[in-house]
Amino acid sequence: MENIDVTFDRTIALNLKRLRAEKGLTLDRLAEYSDVSRAMISRIERAEASPSALVLAKLCAALGTSLSAFFADADRPFDPLSRRADQPVWRDPETGYSRRSISPAGTGSSVDIVLIRFPAGGRIAYPPKHGAEGLNQHIWVLSGVLDVAFGEENCQLSKGDCLFMPVAEPHVFSNPGQVDVTYSVIIERAP
Repeated sequence: MENIDVTFDRTIALNLKRLRAEKGLTLDRLAEYSDVSRAMISRIERAEASPSALVLAKLCAALGTSLSAFFADADRPFDPLSRRADQPVWRDPETGYSRRSISPAGTGSSVDIVLIRFPAGGRIAYPPKHGAEGLNQHIWVLSGVLDVAFGEENCQLSKGDCLFMPVAEPHVFSNPGQVDVTYSVIIERAP
């Protein structure tokens, strides 16, 4: 897993630099917009720090992108097949949450599929994502129990349950159980 994490830290660094440059943001401006320190952003961009899911969510919100779009490899050519061995996996160093990008690269599809393993007792609060309007997600629980709060809604999802919700709204995922939760996130971009 360590090699995957090191490789993914480099991917995160490159993607963060690329997206920040595309938006014309300085380190200081991105720090201001994201509420993540300039020093931390600089360390992430040099692949010297592995950001937590919360830090990545704040950066994505400030950049007006989703986590799926952030992790998409812009340089990978079209391939309609995504073999398990080639699917990028990222692990949050704070919570142990892991995220596997399932969707084939470069297809231009309006749907992204992600597989999440969320440790027992874990909790992640995602801030509002500006620029993510029109993005929706289906949360489909494959095993365990997942609590999801967004807007005025508080839902407890069990195996087989599926929740539809907007990506842009702030939301909180938590695992109240004693075992890991496995769930799939299917992200849909509006036409």
